[in-house]
Amino acid sequence: MATPHALTHARGQLHTDRLAGSARGRRFGPLRTSLLVGATAALTFTVLPGTASAVPGDATTADQAAARVAEASHQLEVVSEQLNEARVVLAGHQDAARAADEAADEAERRLDGLDGQIRQLARSAYTGSKTSRLDVLLTSDSADQLVSQLGTLDAIAGHTNEVLAEVSSAAEDAERSRESAEREAAEAQRKVEEISAAQRDLESKIADYQRQYDALAAPQRAEVDRAHGGDAVAAPSGVVASSAAAQKAVDTALAQVGDRYVWGAGGPDAFDCSGLTSYAYAAAGVSLPHSSRSQSQMGTPVSRSELQPGDLVFFYSPVSHVGMYIGNGQMVHASTSSQPVKVASLDSMGGYNSARRIAG
Repeated sequence: MATPHALTHARGQLHTDRLAGSARGRRFGPLRTSLLVGATAALTFTVLPGTASAVPGDATTADQAAARVAEASHQLEVVSEQLNEARVVLAGHQDAARAADEAADEAERRLDGLDGQIRQLARSAYTGSKTSRLDVLLTSDSADQLVSQLGTLDAIAGHTNEVLAEVSSAAEDAERSRESAEREAAEAQRKVEEISAAQRDLESKIADYQRQYDALAAPQRAEVDRAHGGDAVAAPSGVVASSAAAQKAVDTALAQVGDRYVWGAGGPDAFDCSGLTSYAYAAAGVSLPHSSRSQSQMGTPVSRSELQPGDLVFFYSPVSHVGMYIGNGQMVHASTSSQPVKVASLDSMGGYNSARRIAG
């Protein structure tokens, strides 16, 4: 899971000195914050029978308890993946803030250079030179000289007007870029604060979930694991993908079989679902966001009947789980808490949604 240190580091990346102007203009990029916070707030757990806090109306059999804990596991993954998506959006705002700030700096450097040109033109046009039309008329020795000097004066005036127009445009560009940087930095700071609060709430709920899972008997824990991850099968040997990148991703993902599942983790020794797939493709030189929802919009869509090893397969609607297809109707995925990275049938999860081809 992402740590508070990671969020502190994110705060340090912001241009906080730009925040004073953030109230100007409309907010850019809706962040679906209400969905994120609402889903986190709505996530609740039923106290298991036999505990000190059990109340009437809770699960009354071990099977009912197992079913409720399995559903809690799914809901935790939904919220965890929403947090992953929020971090992707946060990174986008931070990048936009940096880019806008750099654009503003460049526009201001351009403005400074043009300002120097204006001062030079002013000196050449009005200081120590016979450049007024009256001076030209009074001092010209011939008609040809008069025409020539008037033409020079008009040229200087025209060039000055061009430079003035360019200065005006550069000043407007600098102001727009600076305001954009301030808006993006403020939005990124707001997102950091919201993610911090949502993460604290999620961590509390994970601890509650783990308490309930641990209270189950071994057969019921096994039922929970099957309900949200499927039965593990032996990892196949000799999986052949259609491209070098897909092959590297498949080999990397399969090499993680047995590693721990941790909500929000992206390797190298622990993973959640999107953390595993982004880690595997990173080894192949392909950058994927650490979010199942964002990954479901990458690459190109592929039908289930045309799946090839290395394709990403997505589950539920909206998408909240991802695995990597390895052929023979199987995938490798980080399925759920208490279960290591494993190979399982595509049908073991339920809720198959779609697939995307990232490479090949």
